[in-house]
This record gives sequence, C-alpha cells and structure tokens, in this order.
Amino acid sequence: MPTSSASTTDSAKPAAGGGVQSLERAFDLLERMADAGGEVGLSELSATSGLPLPTIHRLMRTLVACGYVRQQPNRRYALGPRLIRLGESASRLLGTWARPYLARLVEETGETANMALLDGDEIVYVAQVPSKHSMRMFTEVGRRVLPHSTGVGKALLANVPDEEVRALLSRTGMPAATEKTITTPEGFLAALEDVRRLGYAVDDNEQEIGVRCLAVPVPDSPTAAAISISGPAGRVTEEATEKIVPVLQGIAQELSQALASSGA
Repeated sequence: MPTSSASTTDSAKPAAGGGVQSLERAFDLLERMADAGGEVGLSELSATSGLPLPTIHRLMRTLVACGYVRQQPNRRYALGPRLIRLGESASRLLGTWARPYLARLVEETGETANMALLDGDEIVYVAQVPSKHSMRMFTEVGRRVLPHSTGVGKALLANVPDEEVRALLSRTGMPAATEKTITTPEGFLAALEDVRRLGYAVDDNEQEIGVRCLAVPVPDSPTAAAISISGPAGRVTEEATEKIVPVLQGIAQELSQALASSGA
C-alpha cells in the first residue's frame, strides 16, 4: 500500500482512546459515506466530519489505493468492492454469535428462530435454529427476500423515516407473495406504525400461506438486525403471541448486550 502524508503524520497522533487517529478518521469517513447512501463528495465529507479538505483527501487517497473506496468519473467517492468481503464475513460471524440465543428462543417458544439483516434494499437471513416439531418452518440461511412481506422486514424498517421507506419500496416494488401480502406503500407504512405502537412485527400469512412470524429488532445492533420466530398459523395464534413476544424482546435485549460487550 503506498504511503502518504496521512500515514506519516496522522498515524503518529494518538486518538483520545489510545488508538491511531488516522484509522479512527478513516473509519468515520467510511461510516459517513454509508449513511449518505454510499457516494459522497469531499466537500460533503468535510462539512459533516469537520475535518479539513486536505486531511480528507489524504485519507480517501489511501482508502482508494486499498480498494475500500473508489473514485467515480464525476470525481465523487463511492464505497469500494473490498468492503463486500468484509461485510459478508461480518454477517456470517454475527449469525454465529446469535445462534445460542436463537437456540434458547426455540427452547422457550417451540418454534423456528431466525436472525435477519437489512442488506441494501433486501432482507438476508444470516442464522436459523429449527423447531423440534415435525411440522416446522425452514428458511435457508443466505436467502434474500423483499422487506414488505416479512415480519423481520417490518421490524427493521419500523424506525426508518417514512420517505426513506417509500423510496425503498419504489425501488423494489411490492409484489404479492400471497393474497395477504401488503402491496401499497400506505398499507405498509400503517403496518410500521403498528410495529412502533406494539413493539413487535407480525407476518400473518403474508410471505407464505399457513405461516405466521413474530419479529423484533435487536436494539443497538452494529448493523440493523432483527430476530423472529416462525411457525404454523395454527400454533402461532393470538394467544401464543402474548406469551412469545416478551420472550423475543428479552432475548433480543440479551443479544444486544452480548454484541456490545464483544465489541462487535
């Protein structure tokens, strides 16, 4: 990797927590780029980060040389392809950390437990522990689905601003997986309001007829994550929901604390 004045000057300055200042700044810029949709200009980064343009330029030049950022023809900067490998590995690891908590969820509810992330405009399942019932739900780890027809999708989007949700739905469309799938932005936004009011999300035969799912977000997860249980509608009844939701919320909170203590 080529050296730059950022590596010879900024790296010599210790950060407040004892780390390397240039590394902290570089990661902060990457996160600001992600928050901005993945593509920004140097002036935007300077305005939001408070760093001078020469410092940002040195850091971005190094990130470009490493493949973590690429410069567009319009001279704006975009997140680079090398981040994909890091993200995929981190997602798999997050699923591995979650499995003991999902196993407890199965033990306490009797239903299949899942963990899912919001990856771009899609939901991706990163972990699952199946129910011990002979009739059980199964979702392949790595499967991608659209958010509007899933409980985890609702849980993950519940606290996203309405205009961002509308933009996502306009990009993905809202195809009907079943006759009960929500297929209008207004209907989906109303469902998200229910999630905020109730504290959990429901997929009631919307992804697959005969299947009900209950989902909650993992608070303060390093990346937007949700856990859920899924089972036959005959078992995941309204009465069962009253018992299952507190278990889901409790385990989501425990998983959140575990991720925070691990530095994930």
